[in-house]
Amino acid sequence: MSPSEALSQFKSYIQLEKNYSEHTVREYESDLLYFFEFLQSEGIKSLHDVEYIHARLYVTKLYDESLSRTSISRKISAIRSFFKFGNREFGLKEDAFRSLYHPKKEERLPHFFYEEELQQIFQATEGDDHMSLRNRAILELLYATGIRVSELTSLEERDIDNRLGILRVMGKGRKERYAPFGQFAQDALEHYMELSRPMLMKHSNHSFIFTNMRGMALTPRGVRYILSDLVKKASLHTKIYPHMLRHTFATHLLNNGADLRTVQELLGHSHLSSTQVYTHVTKEHLRKTYMNAHPRA
Repeated sequence: MSPSEALSQFKSYIQLEKNYSEHTVREYESDLLYFFEFLQSEGIKSLHDVEYIHARLYVTKLYDESLSRTSISRKISAIRSFFKFGNREFGLKEDAFRSLYHPKKEERLPHFFYEEELQQIFQATEGDDHMSLRNRAILELLYATGIRVSELTSLEERDIDNRLGILRVMGKGRKERYAPFGQFAQDALEHYMELSRPMLMKHSNHSFIFTNMRGMALTPRGVRYILSDLVKKASLHTKIYPHMLRHTFATHLLNNGADLRTVQELLGHSHLSSTQVYTHVTKEHLRKTYMNAHPRA
């Protein structure tokens, strides 16, 4: 079986059976195609001929290209999953990558907004025009729920229960969860749905909550553009990243006494270790506050 045929079957497997997101499938495909190019350059024509030495050479090549440890780790995971699948389906040897060392991830603390900065961004959405009402609803909902930008753009009318103040969210791996939201987000959402969305939807017909100026469903890229524009209007000298409001949501909850398990549930993290990174942020915040406030610090 050729590498391209094996890759095609592997893609179907991770899409249909493992429920991987489109983004993850694309990343895995890209990682595997890059690995296949490497095998070709080494004169290896069959996947059955891949040995541990080739795996080591490939990882050395990735380090030589100055890739981050996170990227290298993901590439190893993609190849390891592929060979595990290949071993089961086509009798490929999987031990070449199975015994390979995973580089430790860099400890990167999440970026988040302080409450004063967030207030400035909210002020940048003030206005009664259709765009301002929509942008306010986007900002309020992202901060109120901590959902991912991709989850926000996937929301449909049936996913919102205004009476209970709850969203139904389809997360990574098509895992469903419920996210509560408060009065600020509810008011902003109602104003947008009543006064703005019908005008934006004049020539369109779909059930997605958030739309662009032409009435089409808003994309994650569109949301990133809106958020960047709001940060500029707020005159904040910082960049905004797609996950920054999600990080802010988690950090503010922990700073105000929420327990880690609850935050894990709200964020839709499968593993507590993913949520624990926010405890480092809050410890840093405590230390800064202490150093600034204590007379003998």
